[in-house]
Amino acid sequence: MLKKLLSFKLTIVAVLLHLVAFTQPIQRYAIVISEVMADPSPAVALPNTEYIELRNTTNQPINLNGWKLSDGNSTATISINFILQPDSSVVICTNSAAAALAALGTTIGVSNFPSLDNDADLIYLRSPQGSTIHAIAYNNAWYNNAVKSDGGWSLEMIDTKNPCAGATNWKPSEDSKGGTPGKKNSVDGSNKDNEPPALIRAFATDSVSVTLVYNEPLDSAKAVIATNYMLSDGIGISSNIVALSPLFDKVILKLNTAIVKNKLYKVTVSGVSDCAGSSIGIYNTASVGWAVATDSLDVVINELLFNPKPDGVDYLELYNRSAKIINLKDLYIANRSSTGIVSSVKQVVAEDRLLFPQQYVVLTEDAAVLQQQYLVKDAAAVIVLPSMPSYPDDKGVAILLNAQGKIIDELPYDEKWHFKLIDNNEGVALERINYNNNTNDAGNWHSAATSAGYGTPGYQNSQYLPVQALFVTLPFITPTESQ
Repeated sequence: MLKKLLSFKLTIVAVLLHLVAFTQPIQRYAIVISEVMADPSPAVALPNTEYIELRNTTNQPINLNGWKLSDGNSTATISINFILQPDSSVVICTNSAAAALAALGTTIGVSNFPSLDNDADLIYLRSPQGSTIHAIAYNNAWYNNAVKSDGGWSLEMIDTKNPCAGATNWKPSEDSKGGTPGKKNSVDGSNKDNEPPALIRAFATDSVSVTLVYNEPLDSAKAVIATNYMLSDGIGISSNIVALSPLFDKVILKLNTAIVKNKLYKVTVSGVSDCAGSSIGIYNTASVGWAVATDSLDVVINELLFNPKPDGVDYLELYNRSAKIINLKDLYIANRSSTGIVSSVKQVVAEDRLLFPQQYVVLTEDAAVLQQQYLVKDAAAVIVLPSMPSYPDDKGVAILLNAQGKIIDELPYDEKWHFKLIDNNEGVALERINYNNNTNDAGNWHSAATSAGYGTPGYQNSQYLPVQALFVTLPFITPTESQ
């Protein structure tokens, strides 16, 4: 009788815990994505399959029934009653891989598991009520390890109490198997976020909408308070402010008064904080404007490294020589094929990003390598492209196009344009002497100075001359239209 009573009590406790797990309000970051295996091949010593690990950071059990994992293209829903206990983890994977991973740790197989991109992806976790609980936007640079980024190793979160820190809170697994699915992360440790958030840029999408972009997720409650924002010219901010899910690193302001196209404004932020509670500091202002269309030679090719060092990368620098505010999303770079056709067209950026008058921007495949080999005065001026058009070491063509496909500048470069006394031009950039002179004139180009480290990516060229005494200033020649 005593055994039956004890068993009954235990059953009641289990049911109550089950109900608590179902009904408790879910706070953001209660469960976090703590490990990602996006590129399992070549396998080290784990099953050759993708997986995502979730961890309960609270002191309460949480039922995962109805929770969703998504990368924006496909969404997996956990459809079983599974109680994730406090300070414990569970692996989520495809149904077909569940048996293999279950041998290593607690695992739930799901249908429609997101296909994780090797190079970069956005993954977000939502509660059954539709709230975004955690999201990460990982990329291959988070590995900071050329061997492990090539496959077979997972990315692990260092400190699950610091879920918003991005790359600074993730490392490749240090476990000999290549990952720790369902177990304590091999890189687990304290990694507090003591850095305040920074406003990195802003842009207008229409006359009454301004988007602010931060370097990390914000406390979404503070991010939508209108009095935390001020726009120049006395333009008021309405209370209709949106912190964009799932990362909450972008905020859309609605204006009470319309702004004017191609006019420069300044936005100032105060009172907002990141998810760790750090308030915004000195990096709280940004220029903003409503961009206009780009035409011939508004933006020009200003510097090109086409023959990098053996361990280096190409780069292409652009300069806004006009009085226009330009949206870099509307610009494309390319080359010409052996038959003269415009080829290898690459969009400069996929998201809105403004290039203001007299500003530089440099395009490359690897910002870290660029910074190792050249002085980069402004890291924010560097844009990383997944791949660059091919620029041969001897001669070739670099092309800049606008959103309509019109060529707005074209450089038919040749290694013979380098300074004649240079024995080896590997790692030496070709700089434009004056951006108001003809792009096609060999006399308007020169090797970057030795004193500048053979390249000036993202700032004024070492060979720049505002008035050319040795060359005749030529009128602009409109580049040939795209073939």
